[in-house]
Amino acid sequence: MSSALDLENQYCAHNYHPLPVVLSRGEGVYVWDENGKKYLDMMSAYSAVSHGHANPRLVAALTKQAETLCIVSRAFYTDKLGEFLKLACDITGQDMALPMNTGAEAVETAVKAARRWGYESKGIEQNKAEIIACTGNFHGRTTTIISFSDETEYQKNFGPLTPGFKIVEYGNADALEAMITPNTAAFLVEPIQGEGGIIIPPKGYLKRCQEICEKNNVLLIADEIQTGLGRTGSLLACDHEGVKPDGLILGKALGGGILPVSMFLAKQEVMDIFVPGTHGSTFGGNPLAAAVGMEALNILVEDKLPERSMEMGNYMIGELRKINSPLIDTIRGSGLFVGIEIDPGLGSAREICERLMERGLLSKETHETVVRLAPPLVITLEQIDWAVKQITEVLQDMDEVRLAS
Repeated sequence: MSSALDLENQYCAHNYHPLPVVLSRGEGVYVWDENGKKYLDMMSAYSAVSHGHANPRLVAALTKQAETLCIVSRAFYTDKLGEFLKLACDITGQDMALPMNTGAEAVETAVKAARRWGYESKGIEQNKAEIIACTGNFHGRTTTIISFSDETEYQKNFGPLTPGFKIVEYGNADALEAMITPNTAAFLVEPIQGEGGIIIPPKGYLKRCQEICEKNNVLLIADEIQTGLGRTGSLLACDHEGVKPDGLILGKALGGGILPVSMFLAKQEVMDIFVPGTHGSTFGGNPLAAAVGMEALNILVEDKLPERSMEMGNYMIGELRKINSPLIDTIRGSGLFVGIEIDPGLGSAREICERLMERGLLSKETHETVVRLAPPLVITLEQIDWAVKQITEVLQDMDEVRLAS
């Protein structure tokens, strides 16, 4: 009988390059492999498991709702969706929301909303609407979304690509202002770029972008799929600069690490462009997802996870910066959203992640040079200390090997 790893490699398309570990159980900040070895999860499924694995309250909410009603489609009302969307709008300050499943679906929803708003409210000529995105962006993998990526590998042999997008330098508000034309409907931006390598723009950048968008009647849409819901030390990363976007995209942690739950939220003027027949999803807003998502938001607020993320994140970043290793180029982060940039001439982020895995710590490289650290927001100081110790010793070992050669 083939192992789980062999079966996956044989029958699953090789669209990922996972670390060679087969996980079978999770609880809190820990996961276990099929042989019973315990690992500290410093990835939390790209922020999807912010509440910790198998959070008891979320499991209880899932079980209760699964035994009652799971899905009936949006052809009917349910007793869960309205309450869920009200809570999401209340805590984010938005007027209305459109529920979807995956992050990419929510981004596609935002793109459709921006275009339709551009035609119906701003008066852009038909089929001329433009949306501006940023260099280094990552908003998903659908054909339309990769059309405004500047990563060649994401687009290679997937054309023809979808037109109507422009790219400006991330962190450069002047470049955004210069790119805007009468056909610009929206500016789509990640307050902090996660997949790009935990890239933090200059202070005041998002606020300046908001001013530029308001001046030019352009929608500011914030993709907070990874950064939202406490990850960066505030409820939303936009909150660090007191920015309320015209549109907001949430996902990942919204499903509590149990279900894919996402949504596009916006002011009523934007959301009113959707009428029956203009958009939809069979599974979007199903009662099971609504029950889990509602409990995920309640836990976030009641357990003060954003505040905890800021406290634990400041501590972790401080401890990481004490590491004396030539392999480290820079360390950047906000809350429990941290990237260790590795000097590519001295070491490989992939090798570091593999060595950490052997020690019982799971992370994943991004863009070949960055080790990402984004643990569940329930992590403790003691667990952070252990993680920093493993990282320190791995880097020391690699330094010794490098010097010996």
